[in-house]
Amino acid sequence: MLVEYKTISIKDVNIFYREAGDKENPTILLLHGFPSSSHMYRNLITELMDQFHIVAPDYPGFGNSDQPKIEDFEYTFDNFALLINEFVQELNIEKFSIYVHDYGAPVGFRLASKHPERIQAIITQNGNAYEEGLLPAWDPVRTYWENPNEENKNNIRFILSADFTKYQYTKGTRNSERISPDAWNMDQLVLDRPGNDEIQLALQYDYRNNLKQYPNWHEFFRTYQPPTLAIWGKNDIFFGPEGALAFQNDLNDCEVHLLNTGHFPLEEELGKSVYLIKQFLQNRLN
Repeated sequence: MLVEYKTISIKDVNIFYREAGDKENPTILLLHGFPSSSHMYRNLITELMDQFHIVAPDYPGFGNSDQPKIEDFEYTFDNFALLINEFVQELNIEKFSIYVHDYGAPVGFRLASKHPERIQAIITQNGNAYEEGLLPAWDPVRTYWENPNEENKNNIRFILSADFTKYQYTKGTRNSERISPDAWNMDQLVLDRPGNDEIQLALQYDYRNNLKQYPNWHEFFRTYQPPTLAIWGKNDIFFGPEGALAFQNDLNDCEVHLLNTGHFPLEEELGKSVYLIKQFLQNRLN
């Protein structure tokens, strides 16, 4: 069994995705965060593909997908969710679980709340849906939301730097020497592409609209009660463990596991994550 690397045209944008596993098995849609791509799931896919059908796309402007010019494509989380919805339809995936990390949460929760009948389970890995999960690291971005002038915009450009990309992967880990530099170097190659900085800054500004969606997502959780597994790096600089625990306010079947690592738990806690995912989904999907 091998991972396949594919491209499909959605709304005239070439979307790259990784696919593995038997299509007769339950599907998990892996939705990546910032500043990463489906590459962040490279090791998880090979661990899960024996029991699940795995699909992991890259958003436009990320990874190996096209990067349309900012004047030709609306870089918003609403539009990403619409595109991923069409992507799922093109692949004829009728029911699936979502695995969301960081940016994957606002994409995935929009998708889930619009089409609750498709969602079998949720796995959230530092994928936030509650105000209490947002840590002070967001303060410079919040300032930009409140006053989107050039000075405040420039004040958040540091998040696109090579040093900060590495910092996101290593901060909060128990041993930074266990984290492969391939991860942040792959991300940085994309961040350094001409025009990508404005795309990323546009998404940072649009992130304010995700907070406005929180009540809708909470209503979805309460109404449809999707089984939910939160595997959270508790030392994340952006999304604190309170954000993981908050899912239990609205969901009856919600397991929370706080792991002693940072923003990208799969880099340091792959084995534990795989065990928890398989145990959780086997009990809910069978």
